[in-house]
Amino acid sequence: MAQKDVLLTKEPAPQTVPPCELPCKEYDVARNTGAYTSSGLATAGFRTAKYLLEEWFQNCHARYHQAFADCDQSERQRHESQQLAAETQALAQRTQQDSTRRVGERLQDTHGWKSELQREVEALAAETDLLLVQKQRLERALDSTEVPFSIATDNLQCRERRQHPNLVRDHVETELLKEAELIRNIQELLKRTIMQAVSQIRLNREHKETCEMDWSDKLEAYNIDETCGRHHSQSTEVQAHPHSTTFQESASTPETWAKFTQDNLCRAQRERLASANLRVLVDCILRDTSEDLRLQCDAVNLAFGRRCEELEDARHKLQHHLHKTLREITDQEYNVAALKQAIKDKEAPLHVAQTRLYLRWHRPNVELCRDAAQFRLVSEVEELNMSLTALREKLLEAEQSLRNLEDTHMSLEKDIAAMTNSLFIDRQKCMAHRTHYPTILQLAGYQ
Repeated sequence: MAQKDVLLTKEPAPQTVPPCELPCKEYDVARNTGAYTSSGLATAGFRTAKYLLEEWFQNCHARYHQAFADCDQSERQRHESQQLAAETQALAQRTQQDSTRRVGERLQDTHGWKSELQREVEALAAETDLLLVQKQRLERALDSTEVPFSIATDNLQCRERRQHPNLVRDHVETELLKEAELIRNIQELLKRTIMQAVSQIRLNREHKETCEMDWSDKLEAYNIDETCGRHHSQSTEVQAHPHSTTFQESASTPETWAKFTQDNLCRAQRERLASANLRVLVDCILRDTSEDLRLQCDAVNLAFGRRCEELEDARHKLQHHLHKTLREITDQEYNVAALKQAIKDKEAPLHVAQTRLYLRWHRPNVELCRDAAQFRLVSEVEELNMSLTALREKLLEAEQSLRNLEDTHMSLEKDIAAMTNSLFIDRQKCMAHRTHYPTILQLAGYQ
């Protein structure tokens, strides 16, 4: 089949040609389009799929041009790639150095807060130990008040066994009641202070635990950041984590991070200051209570001493009066015996006078005369009767006085026995028991 030859003008593809590239030429390719060409019909079968020579040259030039353009573009891309690789390498190094510097700054901040937390934890631990010592002093002081309280109550119970009339509400009993009330008030105060110390120790430990947790978190973060700071591009333990750039919702900001630790430190310091103030208060309480107890103990002992002196003086006076009463009883007994003997002695003269008068009544007739002898005998009988009456009255008085003296003697002996019993109770029971009163160091909780 015959083909028509047409003249085609072929232009190269539009590309950016560098200045060193050869100019592009245009070629006219003639195709055999007529039925009667020089080739003839005999070669018609060989011409159907072949190009012209000009086409071949044109194709070669196009290949040369394409290869030149591709090489030039490749060289340019290589240059740009090397430049980009160098720039990205430098950028990567700069960003890695900046990140390392930022991690180092973060390490310094973390180390600073961690050091503050560690110092506060140590200070809280030391303060808690000191407060524990004060709490133990309070407990020992509370235990030591049991002995004074038992002594005071025992003294009061012993003095209830005093005999009448010495069972009186004296100055000793007043001081003992004051001592018992003082000990009860001190025990209540010590119990409240112990509860306050226990509560403060609990708060100290809670804030210490909070600071320890914060310190532990910062230590873990410090170790992580320190490991991150040691990583570099040649590290073998690094690997790809595509989703590591996303921020977690629970992540804190530098401001909230610093404020969290600062708040923990402020609360811990506030509790530590409160603990120190409580220790000072405990010192004051123990000092004041121990001094008050010893002063009251001295007041009770002084009252006991004065009361014993009063009892001793009263007993001596009673014994003196008892001796006088005994002597008077003896004298009065002699007086009663003498009065009885005097009365008995008057009976014989009275009988004589009465017998004389009786006999003279028998004188006969005129001899029964009221002579001087008669009058004298009558007056003698009257005098003797009067004497007997006086003696009998005096005897009654003497006997009553003797009974009174004997009653006084019994009363004095009872009073002396009561005084002796009171002295025994106050001296042998109460004051001897008070020698076991705790010392001021024991009352202050040191022993």
